[in-house]
Amino acid sequence: MKRSSLSVFLFFLVVTLAAHSSDTQPVNPVQLMAWLTGGVPCNRLIRVIQERGVSNIPSKEQIQQLESAGADAKLVKALSNMKPSASASSASEIPAPLIQASVYARNQRFHEAELVLHQAITSDPQNAALHFALSAVLRQQDRWDDAFDEITVAAELMPDFPENHSSMAYIFYRLDDGPNAIAEARTALSMDPQNAEAYQFLALGLYSNGQYAAAVHAFMESLARDANNPDTYYDLGITLHADGNHTAAMSAYREAIHLNPAFWQAHSNLALVLHEQNRLDEAVVEYREAKRLAPQEASIRNNLGNTYCDQGKFDAAVAELRELYRLHPEWQQGHTCLARAYMSKKDYGNAVGELQAAVRQNPTSASEHRALGEAMLMDDKLEEGVRELRLAVALNPDSDVAHRALGTALFRQRHLQAAEKEFRESLRLNASPDNHYSLAACLMTMDRYEEALQELETAARLDPERKLYRARRDELLKLMETK
Repeated sequence: MKRSSLSVFLFFLVVTLAAHSSDTQPVNPVQLMAWLTGGVPCNRLIRVIQERGVSNIPSKEQIQQLESAGADAKLVKALSNMKPSASASSASEIPAPLIQASVYARNQRFHEAELVLHQAITSDPQNAALHFALSAVLRQQDRWDDAFDEITVAAELMPDFPENHSSMAYIFYRLDDGPNAIAEARTALSMDPQNAEAYQFLALGLYSNGQYAAAVHAFMESLARDANNPDTYYDLGITLHADGNHTAAMSAYREAIHLNPAFWQAHSNLALVLHEQNRLDEAVVEYREAKRLAPQEASIRNNLGNTYCDQGKFDAAVAELRELYRLHPEWQQGHTCLARAYMSKKDYGNAVGELQAAVRQNPTSASEHRALGEAMLMDDKLEEGVRELRLAVALNPDSDVAHRALGTALFRQRHLQAAEKEFRESLRLNASPDNHYSLAACLMTMDRYEEALQELETAARLDPERKLYRARRDELLKLMETK
């Protein structure tokens, strides 16, 4: 595979350079501006200039330009305290397109930043930092292949800059290539063992490979070097959740929110874990906060609507999901929940419509066909209901619930022998009190009282708290006495 072989080539190239080259080039203001535009943190750039030196001290105007790109007071102070290297060159102006790109990037206008960075690269095609910045804005647009091409050029031009390889690691992760993500992150760490970002992306690669314990360890190494990164806590939460450690996952999400209260994804994911823990009121609070922060995000409204359904707050669920479909008519989830809400109101027609939409979007889901079939029965659409329930049984023949539902539909059509067959199959799959009771009802209608009595007695014995079973048994005994 092209990317795999290229990654291996770059890895060995870096190892060779790290072993034989200690005279890295000093940093200049153009590179600093490009790296800031590409999202390299200020504390990392301070270490870079301390390790490599600077080719020339930025002018007052250049300091202002760097500040506009995100340079903080500590970075400015570090630059002011530096002395030019022995190989100092004359001060070079920061290209206007790069300055404009930094403004666009800070305002999240990434396409505009991309266009002006292309202009800057045309004038200076061998500048690795410019390719790094361009790769970063392409990543922000989810253009992973183009971003990969640019970071590859950056790594070829400056293979001893760890961020080139940690960025490549992240791109590999987003391309679902865990092994190469791990390899590139380890390459970055071989050059800079204190690189928090490289540990973060190593963790993502390990997570992608399903190596959750190792991923958690790598995330903790990242946090040991950068304890205030909300993204790292967020990714740690995802990994802990995937590993089944819900308590720790919630703690990680809460820390991400503490560091960045506007982090709507952390609020939403925290709500998801709370929902799974059946802490529904708390989940609603988090979903509402996520919705306040990102009112156009469809997934939040969908999840909030489903939580309302699970709370039995069907009016709230209907309002939330209707607003979801108004804002996002293309959205393809939530129909089953909305159908539940309509069913609770005995609005079977609308419930059928929602479940038909759910089936169109997921035609191989046995549970969706079963729910639709049951709703059709409630809406007195027997023929259509039987058809859907037969599909449900065909898609999942091991579902006792589907067989019982089909048996009920056939029973209502007075196809008693076919109904008995389905009830017996449901009982074979799951000897539950309800399945015994359903078979008993069918047998009673067929005047097979002794068999029906046996089924009712079994149901009553399995669930002695359920008064219905004993009541029907007593009724049947009285009926048998009159015969």
